[in-house]
Amino acid sequence: MWQYKRRQDSEIAPDEIFLDASNAPAFDRNRFEGRLEKPLSRGMFFSLYGVLAFLVLTLAARAWDLEIINGTAFAAESARNSLAATTIFAPRGIITDMHGVVLAENVERADGSVVRDYPIPSLSQIIGYVSYPKKDAHGVYYDTKETGIAGLEAEYNSLLAGKNGQLLTETDAFGRVRSQGTIVPAQDGGDLQLTIDANLEQLLAQAVANVAQTQHFLAGAGVIIDVHTGAVRALVSYPSYDANVMASGGPANTIASYNSDPGNPFLNHAVQGIYTPGSIVKPFIAAGALTDGIITPNTIINDPGFLSIPDPYSPGKTFIYKGWKALGAVDVEKAIAWSSDVFFYTVGGGFGSQKGLGIDRLDYWYRQFGLGSPTGIDLPGEASGLVPSPAWKLATLNEPWYLGNTYDTSIGQYSMQVTPIQMARATAAIANGGELLTPTLLAGQAPVYSVVPVNTSMLAVVRAGMRDGVTALLAHAIDLPYLAVAAKTGTAQVGVNNQYDNSWAEGFFPYDNPQYAFAVVLERGPSGAGEESVNVMQQLFNSLHAENSPYVGGTATSTATSTLTS
Repeated sequence: MWQYKRRQDSEIAPDEIFLDASNAPAFDRNRFEGRLEKPLSRGMFFSLYGVLAFLVLTLAARAWDLEIINGTAFAAESARNSLAATTIFAPRGIITDMHGVVLAENVERADGSVVRDYPIPSLSQIIGYVSYPKKDAHGVYYDTKETGIAGLEAEYNSLLAGKNGQLLTETDAFGRVRSQGTIVPAQDGGDLQLTIDANLEQLLAQAVANVAQTQHFLAGAGVIIDVHTGAVRALVSYPSYDANVMASGGPANTIASYNSDPGNPFLNHAVQGIYTPGSIVKPFIAAGALTDGIITPNTIINDPGFLSIPDPYSPGKTFIYKGWKALGAVDVEKAIAWSSDVFFYTVGGGFGSQKGLGIDRLDYWYRQFGLGSPTGIDLPGEASGLVPSPAWKLATLNEPWYLGNTYDTSIGQYSMQVTPIQMARATAAIANGGELLTPTLLAGQAPVYSVVPVNTSMLAVVRAGMRDGVTALLAHAIDLPYLAVAAKTGTAQVGVNNQYDNSWAEGFFPYDNPQYAFAVVLERGPSGAGEESVNVMQQLFNSLHAENSPYVGGTATSTATSTLTS
């Protein structure tokens, strides 16, 4: 039987009141005014709970699979993946000559490796070579640097080398790359442009080699320098090595031949070789004596071919200091041109009524022209040479200094030692009016120099004497119709019994407007071959003339290098 149930709550809730159509417009519908809220049903809550429970169970099941069921397998697979940081080798900077001719560059080989290439082997002593990165027996690099070992490769290594980068690579157990990325980028090395003229260099190298080989000299060197800037245009050392051979480490028999060569190919003879200079010092002594007022351009000294000096310790005995030839009465200009030993014995040490400079002033003037100290050229291992003095002799030999030592020092003998780069630099100071330049191989450098405290008008007298040396006799081989050259030759006897000659030539050109100075030495040739070095310059000038080169007054503008390679 149907029964009526009374409503337990007799109150009417506000939300149960029907809206009156008359007040509905007063509600803001955008803010949900005048609307009834309906609560969510229990079913909706049960559905949400079900979805959340499903997600939790799914995640738990996946975690169970990863950690419990397949955890060991996944851990092993992860362990077999590896991360490796490999080196990105920075490209080394290239080296070019003053015209942009490449002297050192990077070349990729067929196997993908990159090596340094030196296209002009005759430049090896200047350019030097590198040592490549090294691997252990397992192929792992333990040295990742490409390092300059000699020459400019060593001198400017920090600039040329750049900075290596790193590449991070992840690989799996099968060697497959899973991921890869650069973590440190490589920085390219900087380039070097040199003051060297590769064509001039090769022609000078060939001339030095030709004369040294045909006249049986052990070694040789040559330098050509700009007298206004100190820029080195050519620097030759003979014999030399091939930088490509040294960088690659072979062939072994070639390297062995370098080591056994008595000419010492690993010595840069132009910068590290020290030689007795002989008569090529006479222009510098003349400049000093003229400046000091020891002599004037008109001073006449008789050259009978020798000086005879009484022995102060043995009455009746005399010391004889021989010249190379009796020249009679000579002034300073003729003494330079004809290389009068007696004149310079007298100017250096004094004789009779003629006062000499003395060893202290000889030392002073030699050093003012840069002898006895490095020139500062930007090549490693430069030698200082030696200007002997009483203090040096006492410390080295424990002997006193004698007048005869002063005489010998005044003509570049006794224990004097110089380098070709020193002599080219000193000669440039004669040519340019007294500026002692610092030689440089790096293009674009501002000239650096000190001033030699010499009377510049007296330098004109010295230059005239050097020009006379070419037009007269001793350097007549370079008395050329197309170029006016001024020069001084010299011969130094070496060996236990003075059985060998070192042959020297120094000078500048053109005479009326000097642009370049040179110095050439040929080492340890047979006795009587002391004038051969001037033939090196003759061959060079003739080769340049054949090319119509601007160096000898020509008009050619080509910068192509010679085909010579040694």
